[in-house]
Amino acid sequence: MTFIKELKRISRRDIAMAGGKGASLGELTRVGMPVPSGFVILSTAFEKFLEETDLNVEINTALDSVNRKEIHTAEDASEKIQALILNSEIPRDISGEIKKSFKKLGAEYVAVRSSATAEDSSMAAWAGQLESYLNTTEKNLLENVKKCWASLFTPMAIFYRFENNLRNMNISVAVVVQKMIQSEISGVCFTAHPVTKSRDRMVIEAGYGLGEAIVGGIITPDTYIIRKKDRAILDKNISRQEKMIIKGNNGSNEKQVLKSKQEKQKLPDTKILKLAEICKKIENYYKSPQDIEWAFKNDNFYIIQSRPITTL
Repeated sequence: MTFIKELKRISRRDIAMAGGKGASLGELTRVGMPVPSGFVILSTAFEKFLEETDLNVEINTALDSVNRKEIHTAEDASEKIQALILNSEIPRDISGEIKKSFKKLGAEYVAVRSSATAEDSSMAAWAGQLESYLNTTEKNLLENVKKCWASLFTPMAIFYRFENNLRNMNISVAVVVQKMIQSEISGVCFTAHPVTKSRDRMVIEAGYGLGEAIVGGIITPDTYIIRKKDRAILDKNISRQEKMIIKGNNGSNEKQVLKSKQEKQKLPDTKILKLAEICKKIENYYKSPQDIEWAFKNDNFYIIQSRPITTL
């Protein structure tokens, strides 16, 4: 049984084993987009883990106790299930393959991200439901893989599953492991305007440091609006940024932004247009508006994730 595949060997047809995130990143890698190299621990690894540790019965019993009208029942089930997963050993054949793939990647730090097999589709938008662990090292890699598996059963994810009638759907989880980009600037790009719904407008958000500062609402990013047909920058809202998140000795740390940079535009116009060009290519390839996470380091852009904008 195959437990791991390199990103470059995965396509969008592989959602069932690589999850929405893994399949999307694999597809983008194959068509030449600037995606950080990595591999996916397939959903088959999670399923083998559950099988060998005999956790399936206990997990199903905990889920059967959930009453969606009583939130505390989802919290209780989550606590039980996550403890079961985190306290169990990963089978040696799987852990050995994970360590071997990590060494082959040749990175000191990696980003470890959950990728649900029901994720990022038009039927079930799991964005934000599952966990990511940045700046993971060889020392805490296996622990963070288990945390990603366990995040399939956070209270929010369990509640989401019941609210969207997915209780009886076979939902599994893969884990994407990629070289960590210690971004100087990062952000998101919506290839259609998420508020006005205009498909001729692209919105780029940008902030200093790692993207979790924007996702976590720690900072207010710059916002740039671009007209797609002629790549004209129509509007720029420059935000003051005093703090940023960077790699620390134990995960991520907050750091003060230099005073001389706090009031400045994060991406110069030439870079805004360069990023817009990359994101337009991704939208054209998928033939639908995309929500794209990006990072910028050493004068290069990297695509961290791309998924359909479900609110349209």
